[in-house]
Amino acid sequence: MQKLSIVVGSTNPVKVAAVSGAFEALFPDYQISCQGMSAASGVADQPMSEADTRLGAINRVEACQAAVEADFYVAAEGGVDSFIDGPATFAYVVIANNQQRSVGRSANLPLPQTVWQALLQGQELGPVMDRLFGEINIKHKGGAIGLLTNGRETRQSAYHQALVLAMAPFLHASLYAC
Repeated sequence: MQKLSIVVGSTNPVKVAAVSGAFEALFPDYQISCQGMSAASGVADQPMSEADTRLGAINRVEACQAAVEADFYVAAEGGVDSFIDGPATFAYVVIANNQQRSVGRSANLPLPQTVWQALLQGQELGPVMDRLFGEINIKHKGGAIGLLTNGRETRQSAYHQALVLAMAPFLHASLYAC
């Protein structure tokens, strides 16, 4: 059985599980080794824009590439921003190997104005949601997504979908060649 080694730019169990699950789904005939490592995002703990969220994921992947050898390097960075239809949370994912890199993004989850106001005051989404729903460390569980969708979707499922979609250039490299 062939092996694939994946390094995830986070030790958050939700992110590592999302990456592991996505690669297991895409490569069912491979033995997947998925390890999380601490990697600095280089942005605020709570990214407040699409640009910072994307940059945070890129920075985490680059830190992993500089630190260890692997077949793939992956990062997922959750962030928030205000859009024409209101504030939302989302994630950027970055997948790289030694030849190419792909950037993907999850769908938006609309945020209540009370949550957005707390974020504008410098708070992080996870602790805000913990207080609002009486939870503890929700960002290592279903996240705001799980709470606001009554568990129908989760932080992990959002990352999973974004990761699978971002893998398209690796799965069909000849179609994406310049």
